[in-house]
Amino acid sequence: MITSPAALSAPFAQLVERIHREATVVDNQIIKIDHFLNHRIEPAFMTAMGQEIARRLATYKPDIVLTAEASGIAPGLVAAIALDVPMVYAKKYAPMIEPPAYSRIVPSPTKGGETRLVIGKRYLWEGARVVIVDDILSNGRTSQALIEMVREAGAEVFAAAFIMEKRFKNGRDIIEAMDVPVATLAQVVGIEAGKVVMAGA
Repeated sequence: MITSPAALSAPFAQLVERIHREATVVDNQIIKIDHFLNHRIEPAFMTAMGQEIARRLATYKPDIVLTAEASGIAPGLVAAIALDVPMVYAKKYAPMIEPPAYSRIVPSPTKGGETRLVIGKRYLWEGARVVIVDDILSNGRTSQALIEMVREAGAEVFAAAFIMEKRFKNGRDIIEAMDVPVATLAQVVGIEAGKVVMAGA
């Protein structure tokens, strides 16, 4: 069983190597790996990462993989296929929309402004076992919103997993403060001279 923090966030070697070698840094803040993660997607590599996430989450026996539109859909879908459970993604709308669903307004650290995350009530049910899968963990606000909506539905989030984590941000602290374990495949511990510093590199 994979439940210890060290096992959940053990470096996934081929991802760590690619980030270390290929990532570009914008304004000493934004780490761009969109050429293989979330703008251009390499199917074989995404499959490998999603399957590794699924392996780490399998111990929680989830009913649902939950993610957010749009960058979380690819890893979330691969993980859901490997776990043989449905994937649900929170849709994004303008903040003024009030849909008949669970919703939260979250800030966007990369694009600025705010957006509303929405999950249709019929896709979350009381007692459901949920795991969250997303591409990047930074400030944790999207995951916090997802956890709040799951709990509003009377369901439970058993873990939140990410392809890459910015350890110099506070996202992990926010999620773990909500008693949700965090799993990550690669951790950026800092940025020095415009280059990423990786844990396990």
